[in-house]
Amino acid sequence: MASYEKFIQIGMALDPIHVGTGGARIGRVDLTIVRDPVTQVPKIPGSSLAGVYRTYVAMAEQETNPNRQVNGQPKPYYPNCAGLGLETNNGHCRKPDCPVCTVFGFARGAGQGGGFAGLAAFTDAHVLLFPAPTRQGPKWVTCPMVLRLVGLDVKGVDDDAVYLQNGSNDPLNLGWLLLPVQAYAQMNTITSQLQSLGIPDSIRDRVALVPDRLFAHIVNSNLEVRTSVSINPATGAAEEGALFSYEALPRCTVLVWEIIAKNPAHFNIGGNPITAVSDPKAVHQVTQEAHPYLEHLGIGGMGTRGMGRVQVIHANQPPSNQTVQGNSAASGQTTSSTGQGGQP
Repeated sequence: MASYEKFIQIGMALDPIHVGTGGARIGRVDLTIVRDPVTQVPKIPGSSLAGVYRTYVAMAEQETNPNRQVNGQPKPYYPNCAGLGLETNNGHCRKPDCPVCTVFGFARGAGQGGGFAGLAAFTDAHVLLFPAPTRQGPKWVTCPMVLRLVGLDVKGVDDDAVYLQNGSNDPLNLGWLLLPVQAYAQMNTITSQLQSLGIPDSIRDRVALVPDRLFAHIVNSNLEVRTSVSINPATGAAEEGALFSYEALPRCTVLVWEIIAKNPAHFNIGGNPITAVSDPKAVHQVTQEAHPYLEHLGIGGMGTRGMGRVQVIHANQPPSNQTVQGNSAASGQTTSSTGQGGQP
C-alpha cells in the first residue's frame, strides 16, 4: 500500500472570506488578508485549514459519541481533543483509537516529547476561479498557474488579453482593467475538467483566462472591501475614532487545496498501532466530517459580520493531468502583412 494519497478539495465561498494577517497596516485597507509572498494572490494558509478542520471534526465526533470515556473518566472529543493538548485533564486524549488525535496529531506541551504530527497534512487553499465584474456580467477569472493545481497544463495564454471561448472585436473590462478579447480554441477541455471537479454550470460557462502576470492584479483590484465601526454599548452610537476597513475574498470565489493522507500502517503511538483509521482513504473520510460545519460555521474572521462560510463541492483524488495547447486567435486586431518599412 502507498505511503500516502492526495485528495483534492474544491470549495466555493458562500460568504466573503477574511483570513487576516493579524493586525492593521498603513494603506488603503486597515485589516488586510493573507497573501502568497511570491504571487501576492490572496490565500487561506494550510495552518488555518488544519485548525478549523480539527475543531469541526471534533464537534462531529462528539455528536456521534457524546458520552465517551477514557480510562473510566469522561473525555469528550470536543473540546478536549480539539484544544491545545496540554498535560491537563482537559487536553488531548492521545489514544491510537481517537480519530481526532490520530488524524490531526497532538503535542504534550512546551519542552515535552512524545507528540504526534498527525496523519493529515493540508496545503494552502489557493484561488482557482475569481469572480470579477465586467460589462457583460461577472466572469470567473483564472490563469495557467492555478489551473496546474487541478491537473491542467494550459499553454498559449501569452498576450495581455482576456481569453474566452469566442473572440470579439470589442475589448472587455475585468474590473477597471480593459483588455482585448482573444478566442481560445481549447476552452472546452478546461471547462470539461472543471465539470469533473463539481464546478457549477453557471460558473463554468463564464470562465475567462488571463496570463499569470495579470491574475494577481485582477484579484487584488476586485476584492471586497468593507468599512465597520465599533459601537459604544452605553450610547448605542458609533465609537469615536473606531472606524476601520477590511478586505475579503468575495462571495462565489472558488478555492482549491489538497489533503495529503498518510498511511496509518506506517505509524504508531506510544508503541501501539493506530486503530482509529485503517488506510489513507479512511483518514480522508475523517477530515470530510468537517465539511458540513465549514458550510455553516465558516472559516476566518468577521464571522459575526456575515463572513466565512465555504461549501466544499468536490473532495476526491486529483484528476489526471492534461496538456491544453490553445490555438488562440486574436480578434478585433488588424495584423499587417508587410514587413518593416511597409515592404512585402
